[in-house]
Amino acid sequence: MTESIKKILKINKKAKILIKSTIPIGYTQQIIKKTRHKAIAFSPEFLREGSSLQDNLYPARIIISDNHMGLANLFADIMQNLILVKKPDIIFMAPSEAETVKLFSNTYLAMRVSFFNELDNFALSRDLNPKNLIDGISSDPRIGKQYNNPSFGFGGYCLPKDTKQLLSNYNQVPNNLIRAIVDANSTRKDLIADSILSRNPKTVGVYRLVMKSGSDNFRTSACLL
Repeated sequence: MTESIKKILKINKKAKILIKSTIPIGYTQQIIKKTRHKAIAFSPEFLREGSSLQDNLYPARIIISDNHMGLANLFADIMQNLILVKKPDIIFMAPSEAETVKLFSNTYLAMRVSFFNELDNFALSRDLNPKNLIDGISSDPRIGKQYNNPSFGFGGYCLPKDTKQLLSNYNQVPNNLIRAIVDANSTRKDLIADSILSRNPKTVGVYRLVMKSGSDNFRTSACLL
């Protein structure tokens, strides 16, 4: 990322730069200080694997860091003009806050995956039907039916790295939940692997290695135990 920004500024010293990538908390301010180029803003992406085009065209919200240079409004106008239907809410905040929102958003989604995986663990231990439990719980509109499908664990390019990156920022901050979310994913993988090995199979096959429905990416899939 740093090298890309340097190349941009080498071509155009007055370029207005919008970072659209997951970056460490504090990076935007650091790169502004390092390059002495103030026209840099950050806008987190919220793209799902398998539906990135749709998420680009129909975003739930647009978050842009505001460094009081008018960049936020400029980039907000550009991004809204790319959206053909209902315009989403635009939220302005400090760069470090925008960077933090991305990590917490993905960690919350990872928490939901881990929650329903542990529900599945419990159901199997008590000979209960996990689908019935999930249907009963998810019918509560406060809970909803998203990210409630038990799996090998959360995978992909975002959730594993973002949960660990967020946890690394808690080194001096008391926490229980964030650490548990990261650990729960390993626990789930170990449980499934142990369950398979306990049957002493001669051959093991996994149906679809992709990380989630609608995706053709398996390079960071949790199925690759």
